[in-house]
Order: sequence, then structure tokens, then C-alpha cells
Amino acid sequence: MTWILLAAGLGVAGVLALLVAGTRVIAAARRLNREVAGARARLAPDDGQNSLSRG
Repeated sequence: MTWILLAAGLGVAGVLALLVAGTRVIAAARRLNREVAGARARLAPDDGQNSLSRG
């Protein structure tokens, strides 16, 4: 009986570890998405609407 409880506890611990890792991966992917969107916005061609290009 002890082995069964130990195996169940290790299984739960493994699932929790996977959940923590998955949460970190999702958070990192969201941060990367924001960084890529910011870089894409900075690299987009200028449409001539800013004050510096009216000179």
C-alpha cells in the first residue's frame, strides 16, 4: 500500500511540475509576442504622418 501512495504522490508532483513549466512557457511566449509586435511596429514603413517628416 505504501508503494501505491508513493507512486500516486510522485505522479501528482510530476503533473504539478509540468503545469508550472507550461505556465512559464506560455508567459514567455506572450512576452515574446509583445516584443515581436513592438519590433514589427518600429520597422514598419513610415506613413508620413509624424511631425518630423512634414518639414
